[in-house]
Amino acid sequence: MRKSLIASLAFLLASSTAVLADGASDGKVKIGILNDQSGVYADFGGKSSVEAAKMAVEDFGGKVLGVPVEIVDADHQNKPDIASNIARQWYDTEQVDAIMELTTSSVALAVQAVAKEKKKIDIVTGAATTDLTGKACSPYGFHWAYDTHALAVGTGGALVKQGGDSWFFLTADYAFGYSLEQQTSDFVKANGGKVVGSVRHPLSTQDFSSFLLQAQSSGAKVIGLANAGLDTANAIKQAAEFGITQGGQHLAALLFTLAEVHGLGLEAAQGLTLTEGYYWNLDDKSREFGKKFFARTGKMPNMIHAGTYSAVLQYLKAVDKAGTDDTEAVAKQLHELPVDDVFGRGGTVGPNGRMIHDMYLLQVKKPADSKEPWDYFNVLATIPGKEAYIDPAKSGCTLAN
Repeated sequence: MRKSLIASLAFLLASSTAVLADGASDGKVKIGILNDQSGVYADFGGKSSVEAAKMAVEDFGGKVLGVPVEIVDADHQNKPDIASNIARQWYDTEQVDAIMELTTSSVALAVQAVAKEKKKIDIVTGAATTDLTGKACSPYGFHWAYDTHALAVGTGGALVKQGGDSWFFLTADYAFGYSLEQQTSDFVKANGGKVVGSVRHPLSTQDFSSFLLQAQSSGAKVIGLANAGLDTANAIKQAAEFGITQGGQHLAALLFTLAEVHGLGLEAAQGLTLTEGYYWNLDDKSREFGKKFFARTGKMPNMIHAGTYSAVLQYLKAVDKAGTDDTEAVAKQLHELPVDDVFGRGGTVGPNGRMIHDMYLLQVKKPADSKEPWDYFNVLATIPGKEAYIDPAKSGCTLAN
């Protein structure tokens, strides 16, 4: 009897160990948040994205497949080589199952290449280039919060329809800036507008005077800021010093979020038109999430923060549905599962890894119209996901053919 009992217990222990091995390969699920935490995009995503990821884990229950979920994070300093080295270390020696956020397009492209090589998941929320789900797409790569095409459809298309039919671009001198300028130019021209010129500036430049003078002298009705973070904020501040908007030209912030509006202040930002995939004051569901986020961070979330929350939550749902943290099985579920959370309402994931969801055309309020702290936007329009994003079949991704 004793031998029989011992044998039964041994069998049960072996069976449970086998299930654990099949479910979570190393007894935990580990997610890395890799982004800019000290530079030009630190407010754009930064440590607040890490908190958003932790919120998602907590809301999911802290565990998946019966094992704990761990969040780790690092600052890539907007340098692709540093980001790639961190990604390799995380994947190779630190049992990280997926890397997310990845602000800065050059960084995201570099890390997605590493993830593809290592057959690991990456989900980008902080970078914008459509190449991530186009020519550089990966069976394990996903693009979640927004991209340059969605921004161009929103801000570019809307302003031309409102009479802003001549454009001059101030463009960040790297992949993201080029893509944003090109795609916005295409929408401007498609809607009957014209592009009269452009100038490129280095990332993290402090002096926009020469670039702004060129834009001012161009006579363009709209000056498109194809940059982000502190670069956009500094350009807007210096444009005010030159009296550009007072002279009748309109500034279009092609990638500007709630975080940067807050940093700049309503007095300087009022009247700006921009596009985001989330606004905390949109409805009750958004406000509930926004207030929980504010309690942890002291700020309201932008689309990068909300998108990171959504990406982590959806990854955990995919692991749970797959019954394993195996990359192939999880990637399959990420492609198949509908996205239904505070960010990706009714979202779907295309064969190229692009999560398709609605975007919002927003205008920054005048100070007198703001009714409470962080009440910064008027919602001008909702842009349906199918209009905002490139048809996967036309994206240039071989996986979509």
